[in-house]
Amino acid sequence: MPLPFLTQARAPLTCEVTAVNEYGEQQSIFIPAERALTVYVDKRELVTLMTLGAHPELLVLGFLRNQRLVQSVQEVESITVDWEVGAAAVKTRQGISDIEARTSKRVVTTGCGQGSVFGDLMAEVDQLVLPEATLMQSQLYGIVNAIRLQESTYKSAGSVHGCALFRGEEMLVFVEDVGRHNAIDTIAGWMWMQASQAMAGDDKVFYTTGRLTSEMVIKSAQMGVPIVVSRSGITQMGHEVAQRLGLCTIGRATNKRFLCYSGAERLRLQPELAGARLHAAA
Repeated sequence: MPLPFLTQARAPLTCEVTAVNEYGEQQSIFIPAERALTVYVDKRELVTLMTLGAHPELLVLGFLRNQRLVQSVQEVESITVDWEVGAAAVKTRQGISDIEARTSKRVVTTGCGQGSVFGDLMAEVDQLVLPEATLMQSQLYGIVNAIRLQESTYKSAGSVHGCALFRGEEMLVFVEDVGRHNAIDTIAGWMWMQASQAMAGDDKVFYTTGRLTSEMVIKSAQMGVPIVVSRSGITQMGHEVAQRLGLCTIGRATNKRFLCYSGAERLRLQPELAGARLHAAA
């Protein structure tokens, strides 16, 4: 069965505005765009996402995947985005069974740009089985450096979250959006579109600039990615879920510093690398 048809309705990522600086001078600056995208599934309104608009079709596809509304990419026939009306029309091949009941309960999340998830946040978590995978400390440093060098909307305009998917130190895809949930959903959609069978996550590492909350940990696990790296920290619930899943969470990852909160058995430590960095700085 073929992959779904997706439009390519990429929107401008920034807009120019005038601001006043600390000297009372006016200057032109660029700020991230933010626009509403209302998702319709088989002509039924589902949710409105606030998004940057970089990859709206992949965002919608990943949203459906991470909300567990569709089980495979082949269930979706097409996703058509029209920015003139701010709508994404999803056409499925056979409909989504019990969609009313499955979307009736919302859980308010800590994320920006999304706001809620459907259903029981912890449903089916214990059924997830993550693949065996490890990460060398040198590879972790390579990931952090790759993010540092990555050209981004954040560098030019700020106020966005970035997420990336790595295979070792190789960056496979980098996505920015106004909310970290949008960014991870977009990557989930991208993974599904790479082949007729979903790209496996067993040799992948997920990176996010945002904090590791329970929903971010769960989404990574649903994507089959067993190692998550963050520039920020982790919440208590995120930590508890990661421990239950055996998922490796690494936070506060900047330069040579990091904290491994869970799944430390997946991290192959090379402490001499951190020591060399500190001695050089001294």
